[in-house]
Amino acid sequence: MKPAGRLAAAIEILEAIDASARPADRVLDRYIRDRRYIGGGDRSAIVGRVWGIFRRRARLDWWIKKAGKGIGRDARGRVLADLVLHDRQDVGGIAEMFDGSRHAPETLAKTESDALRRIVGNDLDSPEMSDAVRAECPAWLWPHMQARFGDDVSTAVTGLGREAPFDLRVNPLAGLQRQQVIAALAEEQVPAVPTELSPLGLRLDRRRPVDKMAVFKSGAVEVQDEGSQLAALLAGAGPGMLVVDYCAGAGGKALALAAGMENKGRLILFDVSKGRLDRAAVRLRRAGIHNAERKVLADGDKSVKRLAGKADRVLVDAPCSGTGTWRRNPDAKWRYGADDLTELTRSQRSILERAASLVKPGGRVIYVTCSVLRAENEDVVEGFLAESDRFSVLPIAGVWAETIGGAACPATGPYLTLAPHREGTDGFFVAVLERARQP
Repeated sequence: MKPAGRLAAAIEILEAIDASARPADRVLDRYIRDRRYIGGGDRSAIVGRVWGIFRRRARLDWWIKKAGKGIGRDARGRVLADLVLHDRQDVGGIAEMFDGSRHAPETLAKTESDALRRIVGNDLDSPEMSDAVRAECPAWLWPHMQARFGDDVSTAVTGLGREAPFDLRVNPLAGLQRQQVIAALAEEQVPAVPTELSPLGLRLDRRRPVDKMAVFKSGAVEVQDEGSQLAALLAGAGPGMLVVDYCAGAGGKALALAAGMENKGRLILFDVSKGRLDRAAVRLRRAGIHNAERKVLADGDKSVKRLAGKADRVLVDAPCSGTGTWRRNPDAKWRYGADDLTELTRSQRSILERAASLVKPGGRVIYVTCSVLRAENEDVVEGFLAESDRFSVLPIAGVWAETIGGAACPATGPYLTLAPHREGTDGFFVAVLERARQP
């Protein structure tokens, strides 16, 4: 595939993502799967361009606006601006690739050439940019980030935009210790080191195709960010308990909960999507988990009501803006607006209330988001606590000592907040709420 063909593919993918409500990675994966002729090197270049443009989008759009008429803030315009500002291409070189030939982008128009000449030779960063643009943050979100990170806001938000490391979680049910898994990976020429906070985590040197690894096929490891591992461990799921994963999705945290339960007790995965629960079933089988059942949350289903007041632990991995996962999903930051945040927080509060109704006296509900925004985290939990005299928050350091131990807890207040620039994990929030033992 020639460079022009790679650029044409990147433009086509970006246009498809803009036109779809599906996550960008799903759209991109489908595009690649439908074109099996695309080789490994071409695939890497195309994917790198697409994700790179999402990571640089705010600055590219700033320069496109500065260039004036000629190129737009769309897929083609962003690829053109990226070639000038990131790749340092000259207009003549770009015109050779944008020549309208087979598999190449449409011929570069004179208006496009003129606009590119007005920005050629500049650095991607400019001192004239606002802090939000330079940090690649939507303008409406910047005040929320300032409220969370204070003087560290630029460093924190920039950290959220960098490419994420690749973490695995060792599955204790498979019978291998972490060092044994490291040794097994080394035999496959895959370097791995223990994560600093999670006692079950491994960090690889780079993203790799795990489905080809023997330790993955055997169920000895799962792909899971270290922050997500910590959230699941803080639930303190143990043998013999009744544990509910209320927003289970494809089962990432449920797998970790099951490992803590040692296949003893009852684990119930609830989700509104049958497709996600079906994917969870595949993962549960590979991990050797036998005590899990899956249930689709649907109107009229009495499964939830029958569990009222019975669960030892209820994990609520609430749907959220995903601001903590921008490193993995750089498109997510451009998919939400202020109105969406209002709707999300309303839904989160409702989900927390319903999930809390399942907890028995002395049991716990663990509220988790992969967001760094107070509106989705502290505000939701504290609003719930203000109207409930049955629950109280447990200081996170005490829960950490009880459930994780080892490394010192990185938080001193009531909640755990994680961020890439501090802990090296995705952005996460965890609150552990305990129901009073006496009515």
